Amino acid sequence: MTSPSGVPRFPDSFVWGAATSAFQIEGSLDADGAGPSDWSRFAAEPGRIRNGSTADPGCDHYRRWREDVDLLDWMGVNAYRLSLAWSRIQPQGTGAPNPRGLDFYSRLVDALLERGIEPFVTLHHWDLPAPLADAGGWRNATLPGRFADYARIVFRALGDRVTWWSTINEPWVIAYAGWIGGVHPPALREPASYPWVAHHLSLAHGEAVRAFRAEREGRIGPVVNIEPKYPASDSPEDVAATARVDATMNRLFLDPMLLGRYPRILRETYPGGWPDFPAAELETIRAPVDFVAVNYYTRAVVRADPAGLVGEAAVPVEGAAHTDMGWEIFPEGLTRTLEDLTARYGRVPLYITENGAALREPESLNGNGLEDPERIAYLRSHLGAIRRAMDHGADVRGYFVWSLLDNFEWALGTEKRFGLVHVDFTTGRRTPKASARFYRDVIGRTTD
Repeated sequence: MTSPSGVPRFPDSFVWGAATSAFQIEGSLDADGAGPSDWSRFAAEPGRIRNGSTADPGCDHYRRWREDVDLLDWMGVNAYRLSLAWSRIQPQGTGAPNPRGLDFYSRLVDALLERGIEPFVTLHHWDLPAPLADAGGWRNATLPGRFADYARIVFRALGDRVTWWSTINEPWVIAYAGWIGGVHPPALREPASYPWVAHHLSLAHGEAVRAFRAEREGRIGPVVNIEPKYPASDSPEDVAATARVDATMNRLFLDPMLLGRYPRILRETYPGGWPDFPAAELETIRAPVDFVAVNYYTRAVVRADPAGLVGEAAVPVEGAAHTDMGWEIFPEGLTRTLEDLTARYGRVPLYITENGAALREPESLNGNGLEDPERIAYLRSHLGAIRRAMDHGADVRGYFVWSLLDNFEWALGTEKRFGLVHVDFTTGRRTPKASARFYRDVIGRTTD
């Protein structure tokens, strides 16, 4: 069951990791001087979270982090991707830092390094300090500067030990789910705000990169979720709709970050047009990065539909295997994603910073572990997809499975389980699944 047979070999230098995010695992949301975030308030509103679950205590990582470091060490990873809760470090989103919040992350970083595990730290993974959300959130043009101030605090506190940084996790999700879909904070449906929110997120990224270069040496880059788009047919209408939605998602952030411009098609097709942003801001957004981090889960098949945001609609793929999220399992899309990124932006170093599957599993165990062959098959097929892209010229340097732990899956609560380690949300007990043992064996046996 746990044999890594069928998994190709990877270079000795390949980074093997697991990933989590602060709000999804930490709990103790107001401990040690932490302030409220938009997500802590949103999750407390009745009806916002599907199964009524909460993020506190959630996985209780804030109090059980040593146990989780032990799990990472047992699994054999050489890297761990974590995020920082901005509201722990700056409870008001501005002003002097909270030393107890910084101390938590400092102790965690030290413990990882003592085990030979490299921290890959994400500055912001969606949870925004509540006072900044109240001031307009990412629609407010002052927020990129606030983010840079926060980043400087973190770089000065942890940058003597942390080499690898990323800026903002999946800015497209923040912009789309919060300002168009209305399912994440601030739960709005304002397509006219979308260009400004996206631009301010990109500008915050650029400001943070510039702050990093002034403060520390190391590596820094963006984290984007890529969902490759496939036309439902060869009709000109479906092909054109596919190009439009690709620009509003997959190219929306990387084009300005790496090429210094927004996709031209946005100006021509986005409802109400796309603003002409100042050249100086585009130059800031294009601050040189050391890598691009990619989160991949599935693809989308697209047809033309005038009711869509840019005249598109997603087409369900009948007969295909799907995860518990309803996402088609399509490893070929990961190969294409990595090849397309290389073709469009050059041979930039790439890291897969999220990839995994939510599966329907029991809420609690009797101590005998959990067999999850579907997740093992998912991991095996997607690792093969990465190797194929590498063989075709993509410079992929690492892989982080999502996720180390079953956790709080945002608006879906604890209902969707992505973890290699099962979490009993009543007791907090951690139990490695068969996929954790599989991943441990892969790491130990598939390097050159």
